[in-house]
Amino acid sequence: MEQCRSDVVVWGGGLGGACAALQAARSGARTILLLPGPWCGGMVSAAGVSAGDGHELSAWQTGLWGAFLRGMAAAEPSGLDHGWVSCFCWRPDRAEALLQGWLAAESARLQVVRGVRLEAVRWRGDRIDTLEVSRGHEALDIRAEVVIDGSDLGDLLPVAGVPFRWGWEARERWREPSAPTASRLRQEPWFRRQPVQSPTWVALGRLDARAVVHQRQPLPQPFTGADDDHGLERLLSYGRLPDRLVLLNWPRQGNDFHHQIERAVGNQEQQRALALEMQAHSLAFLQALTTATGGTLTPAPHFPTAAGGSSCLALMPYWREGRRLKGMAVATERDLLPEQATGHGPIPRQQQGGCATVAIGNYPNDHHYPGPPWPLAPKQMVWGGRASGTPFALPYGILFSSRCSNLLAADKAVSTSHMANGATRLQPMVMNLAQVAGLAAALSVQARCPPHALDTAALQQALLKDPLAPAGLLPNPDLAWHHPRWRQHQQQGLRALHRGEPLPSVEPLPLPEGCLSAHGQYWRGRVSRQGHRWRGHGEDGPILLITLDPHAQARFQHWRDGQQVELRGCLNRGGPWFRVEQVLEG
Repeated sequence: MEQCRSDVVVWGGGLGGACAALQAARSGARTILLLPGPWCGGMVSAAGVSAGDGHELSAWQTGLWGAFLRGMAAAEPSGLDHGWVSCFCWRPDRAEALLQGWLAAESARLQVVRGVRLEAVRWRGDRIDTLEVSRGHEALDIRAEVVIDGSDLGDLLPVAGVPFRWGWEARERWREPSAPTASRLRQEPWFRRQPVQSPTWVALGRLDARAVVHQRQPLPQPFTGADDDHGLERLLSYGRLPDRLVLLNWPRQGNDFHHQIERAVGNQEQQRALALEMQAHSLAFLQALTTATGGTLTPAPHFPTAAGGSSCLALMPYWREGRRLKGMAVATERDLLPEQATGHGPIPRQQQGGCATVAIGNYPNDHHYPGPPWPLAPKQMVWGGRASGTPFALPYGILFSSRCSNLLAADKAVSTSHMANGATRLQPMVMNLAQVAGLAAALSVQARCPPHALDTAALQQALLKDPLAPAGLLPNPDLAWHHPRWRQHQQQGLRALHRGEPLPSVEPLPLPEGCLSAHGQYWRGRVSRQGHRWRGHGEDGPILLITLDPHAQARFQHWRDGQQVELRGCLNRGGPWFRVEQVLEG
């Protein structure tokens, strides 16, 4: 049996695992990343969910998410403006190449071990001492000072015997407005059949460049009705990616999977059966769309297979929810909902009263189940001409266990309620929380203290001063990542939050020339208001105008109906919208 020792060991497979390992190594810790499969990127690559959800506004494009976004914009020859599910869409293989390049750059301190299986965990006192893993016929014992679970399903938690949550919680527990009552959970069998959000096994198709999408046949059961709300062409442009690829991750009567999903955390035989059924369901959906379009959409082999070929099916499922750590703190729906006075969620506090925030999120909350949409308390705002989620702040305490002194969680295993998971499970949030976990692991090794004993203020300062991916801590949509005094404003706002004062105002500044998209273009025409939105009328006809930048958003507020404007930005035909980066005139 081979034995080794490291400062930090990360059980990975999810996006959080790769990001936590990367940050730990960048922060000076000797790190081992253990991967069950060949790819490291989880949601953004291996699971094929290659369209960013949340964190779209310029103020939230910080930390590892912001660095990833700018790296992908440089890596995609046609840019990121393709589909309407997100302002940012990329090819999974290019995302994987970017992440693997990042990991390779840290090879002096980071070892990546692929194709491993977690067998057992050995404890010493109140801490995990050793992870026992296997790779083929080889056995490997790994000792570490800090252990991180960076898997989608929280795989390390049950093996280690660490307490976790799984499934629904009653409204009475945390007074969450969208949670079901305890009586409903007891009386309605539906909740036992649907313990967590439905996963999807993503498939990729490719559209014929010469053909126009026409529906030749109706969609068969069980997919009948998938195109009722939007039409088939709009369904296919939902997840448009570069190079005419189409991401199939369609919730309503599409390839979301709802049958006995508790098998995801069952034994090997149950997991294997679930995987085969999910794959067959997604392939049937792709075939139904191929038939309905008369072959305009065809399967797109993209992901490597064990046999050396390629497949249109992602390497792993998109798990929306797994086991959730019982942490020192728990993020509930009430922590995400905006307060009337501020427009953002409540600021988490330490026992001594200081601000405990280590990450900012903004996703509106999204739950996937069979049947009608689950009714959720609203947390949306119209900003820059489109709906966006209201910001919320998450505390450091959701990352570490209340029972194990050297265990941190990344990815979806962080300590949240079932309802809050719908807003914390997305790619940008996972990347930035994993950055906190990796940084905290490295700092605790350096300080020779358990992660929970770290000074939160020191952790906050390290996030703001990170040399490669500084991470913002303010729920302020006016402070864009490119502001020349970004760090000073972050520090000023953080001091205000520590004192319990409102956030200081920030005057938005124009996007600098060096930060403009390489695929931008100029647009000139007149504008007309439609409620909270603006439509532009130019030579090529009307188009929706949106922006993610606070300076452009401020200019939007002063427009008048019929006014002539000149803009620079990016055209997204899948939106369809023009994403304004600069208002040059008007």
